[in-house]
Amino acid sequence: MVPRRALVGSLAALPFAAAAQEAYPTRPITMLVGFAPGGGTDIVSRMLAPRLQEELGQPITVENRPGASGTLASAAAARARPDGYTLLTGTVSTQCAVAPMMRPPPYDQLRDFTPILLVGTLPLVVVVRAESPARSLADLGALAREKPGGLNYGTSGVGSQQHLASELLAQKAGWRMTHVPYRGTGQSVTALMGGDVDVNIDTLATYLPHIRAGRMRALATTLPERASALPEVPTVQESGFDGYDMSVWYMVLGPAGLPAEIVRRWEAALGRSIADPAINRRLVDSGYIPGGGTAAGAAALVRRDAERLGLLVQSAGIRLE
Repeated sequence: MVPRRALVGSLAALPFAAAAQEAYPTRPITMLVGFAPGGGTDIVSRMLAPRLQEELGQPITVENRPGASGTLASAAAARARPDGYTLLTGTVSTQCAVAPMMRPPPYDQLRDFTPILLVGTLPLVVVVRAESPARSLADLGALAREKPGGLNYGTSGVGSQQHLASELLAQKAGWRMTHVPYRGTGQSVTALMGGDVDVNIDTLATYLPHIRAGRMRALATTLPERASALPEVPTVQESGFDGYDMSVWYMVLGPAGLPAEIVRRWEAALGRSIADPAINRRLVDSGYIPGGGTAAGAAALVRRDAERLGLLVQSAGIRLE
């Protein structure tokens, strides 16, 4: 015979067991973005949100929390309850590079998150004004040697992927380059257009409209393969710099300890959303390489880039105060 106290305890636990077994999700979901509206992370998140709402059957709110080179949102996601109602659209810089630049780091890049799925990858492009005499990376190198103090390049901030891509090129080429950080991509674009800097290395999606309009000239793209949106433009590797490989990727992540069933639900919902013909076409037309794959693949990508970008940060001596 079951003791009465044990029976009462079992009955009292039933509502909690039933709640734990409720089909996820049962309420609105928040996707955190570490940058201001209008940037690549925000654009991708808002592109996917309506389709994900259809997949998951609950409202999805994209919440911008800019600041600290994108790490405010990542830190908030790391502290969130692992229940699937607060997730993050992270980038290669926020998840693999920026935290080691800070003292103390705001989170552990590998232990504090559950990677779910790669959303997309953006090649970067080495770009100059249309009036620049540089028509290739070789020409740009000649300008770097001729100009006292070397070339000035603009980025959206210290520790950004644009900053790291430029530092890697400077190291491989042996050029003198001076970093001019701005408060966001828009300001760095304006600086290049106005002649305040000589060259920028930034996302293809940012500069593609300017390149197509003839206001800017693309000298090289940064992945090992040529970009489908600019097939006539050589890669940095083709231009003589072996091993150069830089991009910006976007990934949905949750806090550490996110239950496997929630990971699987989001993995499937994101995969179907990215494969949706309308969204896939919008990504490609904007210069993105659509993502997909598996949660395990996303976790492997974070580990790979955390290691290689950590070495670059260390060798370049980049620190965020």
